[in-house]
Amino acid sequence: MDRVALIQFIAEQYSAHEENPWKRYPNYAVFRHKSNQKWFALIMNISKSKLGLPSNEMIDVLNVKCDPMLISTLRNEKGVYPAYHMNKENWLTLALDGSIKDDQLKWLLDQSFELTASKKKQK
Repeated sequence: MDRVALIQFIAEQYSAHEENPWKRYPNYAVFRHKSNQKWFALIMNISKSKLGLPSNEMIDVLNVKCDPMLISTLRNEKGVYPAYHMNKENWLTLALDGSIKDDQLKWLLDQSFELTASKKKQK
């Protein structure tokens, strides 16, 4: 899934629209919950070298929150990296270069949405 398709999917699935909070980085898009304003996704274009890859070519990536128990396993998969510029114990960076299947990308986005949602109080 590429950046454009992902932004459209997020709008349709979660009724969340991109925010561009940094003038210096106009290609960075944040997606938040309406209820609590917490981020559940961040799309950026960064140099591959920032992911530890041997290239300065730019790549679109998606940061998502993930269960820490899954992170170490997922990092072994192609296109999955330690979170760029976020807490690496709770977030992952996913390459939007076709290396991750759309179904897995959507599943990880769902997980991030759920993990960042407002907690319901029990009575």
